Amino acid sequence: MELQKNIDRQKFNFQRNVAIVGVILFIGKLIAWHLTNSDAVFSDAMESIVNIIAAFMGLYSLYLAAKPKDHDHPYGHGKVEFVTSGIEGALIIFAGIMIIVESVDSLLHGNNLKKLDYGILIIAATAIINYLVGYISIQKGKKESSVVLISSGKHLQSDTITTAGVVISLILVYFTKINWIDSAVALVFGGYIMFVGYKIIRQALSGIMDEADLEMLNRLAKFLNENRKPEWIDVHNTRIQQYGSGLHIDSHITLPWYYELREAHGEMEEMIKLIAKNSERKIEFNFHMDDCKPFSCEICQLSDCKVRQKPFVKKIEWNVKNIAQVNKHDIKN
Repeated sequence: MELQKNIDRQKFNFQRNVAIVGVILFIGKLIAWHLTNSDAVFSDAMESIVNIIAAFMGLYSLYLAAKPKDHDHPYGHGKVEFVTSGIEGALIIFAGIMIIVESVDSLLHGNNLKKLDYGILIIAATAIINYLVGYISIQKGKKESSVVLISSGKHLQSDTITTAGVVISLILVYFTKINWIDSAVALVFGGYIMFVGYKIIRQALSGIMDEADLEMLNRLAKFLNENRKPEWIDVHNTRIQQYGSGLHIDSHITLPWYYELREAHGEMEEMIKLIAKNSERKIEFNFHMDDCKPFSCEICQLSDCKVRQKPFVKKIEWNVKNIAQVNKHDIKN
């Protein structure tokens, strides 16, 4: 518990630093816009406002996600990360639309650019800083299984792409004196970050609606196959739910019907502890014990079973599909 609190505190502190960096970079972009009078730089600065809002929303969501379970939230508050991640994706799309609108306006009416050399240096520096902070945020998010840190990092890196586009356009305009290049490049990258925003929203909705994570189920099935005992006749009706950095796993395990309660519970606990020990994430388990049926004999690997009613036919390899099916396995499935 104390370890989890330290992890939550580290995530909160990191996101706070991301928010502070966002404010500093926004000020830098405003200075660059004032110097260059570039619409593309102005759009990039406006996108940084979205970064700041998203960073502080992420900060608040991490604060809520770290709160312990209570009477009103028996599964904790971790789902808030998906909500704020979805809002952040929507803000990214809005920023993309804003950039496109500004770019089209510049293409139609033109713009008088100035002091592009200073603007190039300042904007390039913000792009480098943004990318580094975004990379660190994504890596830390993967390590801590935090949707907020990952989406925040992707947001920063998508901002880096658009900022790089602004730098390229400024360089081209600086050497060619063709002002419309500035707006055309910004237009392309505006569409790109809208796509990034869509993917973040898609991931957030997946978590909110508890969409099956097939990759995670596949890893679990493979792990159980590699460590299964003959007593574990069957595993089915398996569900994995993510909330914040934690997981909730529901599953049914089929055991010999003649096991007395203490023995059966011991087998179930052994499987649970095995999964928990080999996972980097905090897991809450809700396992259900099922007794074997006569049709289970055909897939049961207990060689010394004295009450077997049917001969063993074949071993059922657990996979991403069959460990999630509702009914017990038999020779046909």
